[in-house]
Amino acid sequence: MGSGGIPLEFREDYADARKHLLTAIFFGLVLGVLMGPLQALDKARIDLYQNLPLIKSYYQGLTLHGVALALIWTSFFNVGFLTFAAVRGFGRPLQSRRLSRATLWIMWTGLALALFAILTNRATVLFTAYAPLKGHWTFYTGVALFAVVGTWLLAANVFLTYRAWKRDNPGRKTPLLAFGTLVTLTMWTLATSGVAAEFVIYLIPWSLGLRQGVDPLLTRSLFWLTGHPIVYWWLLPAYLSWYFMLPRQAGGKLFSESMARLALLLFIPFSLPIGAHHMYTDPGVATPSKMLHGFLTFVVFLPSLITAFTVVASLEIAGRRRGGRGWLGWIRALPWREPSVAAQLLAMVLFTVGGASGLINASYVLNLLVHNTLFVVGHFHLTVGSAVTLTFMGISYWLIPELTGRALRGQRVALAQVWLWFLGMAIMGRGMAVMGLEGVPRRTWWSQAAYQIAQAQAGGVMTAVGGVLLFVSMLLFVGVIVATMRGAEAPVRQEVPVAEPLDGGMPVPVWLNRLTPWVVGTVVLTLLAWGPVVWGLLQSPFSAHGLRTW
Repeated sequence: MGSGGIPLEFREDYADARKHLLTAIFFGLVLGVLMGPLQALDKARIDLYQNLPLIKSYYQGLTLHGVALALIWTSFFNVGFLTFAAVRGFGRPLQSRRLSRATLWIMWTGLALALFAILTNRATVLFTAYAPLKGHWTFYTGVALFAVVGTWLLAANVFLTYRAWKRDNPGRKTPLLAFGTLVTLTMWTLATSGVAAEFVIYLIPWSLGLRQGVDPLLTRSLFWLTGHPIVYWWLLPAYLSWYFMLPRQAGGKLFSESMARLALLLFIPFSLPIGAHHMYTDPGVATPSKMLHGFLTFVVFLPSLITAFTVVASLEIAGRRRGGRGWLGWIRALPWREPSVAAQLLAMVLFTVGGASGLINASYVLNLLVHNTLFVVGHFHLTVGSAVTLTFMGISYWLIPELTGRALRGQRVALAQVWLWFLGMAIMGRGMAVMGLEGVPRRTWWSQAAYQIAQAQAGGVMTAVGGVLLFVSMLLFVGVIVATMRGAEAPVRQEVPVAEPLDGGMPVPVWLNRLTPWVVGTVVLTLLAWGPVVWGLLQSPFSAHGLRTW
């Protein structure tokens, strides 16, 4: 054992994972949430963007807010957490130290380039970075490095480790944590093909002046080929915790290993061919393609429903083992005083609302009512802002101590932080939904808008109040993490929570332990869904020289 009880064979991988997680927190979460109150107060027509250092406009702040939280926070956290999950799942260090070091330095380089472009107002293009808004080449290159190349390198390293593990363990089924990591990285590697093509073929040459113009609708299509699967890049690491760790933390077992594997595998083929439902109002996409994407968007709820059943069943086992009685008494019996557990349970509550609102976005008729309004923003704040971020906070409360060898400090503060985030997001999400249903547009500097919607004023106040509560919660979270890292080494190591299956680890069908058939099916389904869209746009190209609004 190393310093603080950290296993010596994992020391270098633990150090890499820790660096990724801290980068995620201080350059992703903190920067993004710093912009949050400004965005939220704007909806109550309180403009704080005047005379801010570095941030020259609402749209520059919105770009930093979206990129920091949707890309920096999630990409670095996922690489850190999945590094840890692979190491503990396979029970061995990652196969290549060179790849691990390259992953870290390439992602840091990309982070520096992207932040340079945003903070110098050279890339005020928002999170949805497609033409005709035109950013500096450093922005596109930076995002490509930390969100695509870095994750590809991790995937290569994990699959090399998988190959070595299989060689040493012939015939054995892949351990659950490792299996979940492989599924997540497989899905994301396939999904990033869209944004990689968009950036490398079109946007980077365009921003360097090597292309005179690009087709906005084509780049928009390539973006959404990745832009909706990114939801599952955010969610699948959270699902890994909900499936394989949270039941153990709550004192129970995984209800069904086979159902867990099936749900995770289904996200590979069903997450990619659905992005065109973001383009229902775009005239350049044929109606049959929109219909197919709309249908498949509803199909992707199937693994989500399996997840809901399996995770809740696992938690019910835990609650009843803790003495819970009656239909719902097991819920009260769960360890709500543990900040890590409470964070994830509350994340599930908010995700239930966010998932239901996703059905509205997926429906062609209902989507026309809420398209490009604040309703959509409220929806993804209840997904990435709640199910994902609150779960990541809960994971951090045991993972940071595990990676540093230091006990968690300020548990009461951590518990208060979790509930404050839940309350703030519930209020803000409700406010955004109200404003969206009244027709308030997204991506709009509302305090400077020339028109008003009287019915949306109450929603604006709710959004502002929720945003301020979230900011305070973030400060408490960072305070707990900093205090923990500055604390003394823990004399006794905590056990890494990995849930045992209820059936005792019985064999599973071969098709639930293999990735190749699912990858082949994904490629075929994606070509059927996206091929006609991209091919049609290539046959009738349109060229835009680009707009700079700053």
